[in-house]
Amino acid sequence: MNNIAINVQDINLPPWSGDAAKFALKVLGEIKRDNWELSILFCGDKTITELNSKYRNKPEPTDILSFNLGETVQNGGKTAYLPGDIVISLETLSENAKHFKISEDEELRRLIIHGILHLDGMKHETIDSKEPMLILQEDIFSRLKNQHIMGGEK
Repeated sequence: MNNIAINVQDINLPPWSGDAAKFALKVLGEIKRDNWELSILFCGDKTITELNSKYRNKPEPTDILSFNLGETVQNGGKTAYLPGDIVISLETLSENAKHFKISEDEELRRLIIHGILHLDGMKHETIDSKEPMLILQEDIFSRLKNQHIMGGEK
């Protein structure tokens, strides 16, 4: 069984955070992963800029960061996999949604899928839609198109 922990930093807990966790669980089901203990941190640009600067030497906000851990632990006689953490700036997410002329909900779903695929070991060198990781991202997005996080399309 998978478990998703939602946390926030420098913002209030969004009312839809439980739906974000449910969506992440569906993504893990789509890629057939089990016993994952996944952490998602929602934040503002201040926090993600600090992390982006510290870990990627890019002193600017970004929409998503993933921090791979990749450890297996024993917990109460059960094995759990700790893939790492996903950090999403809701401020940059909002700006990107406007730029791409899509809903914030659509952008959030894509980011969650994207972060999970990175934690699962996938990489992409460009943002070209022909990248295998981005093809899989869009395939999962399409399969979960009726699953909304922020209360449906706006």
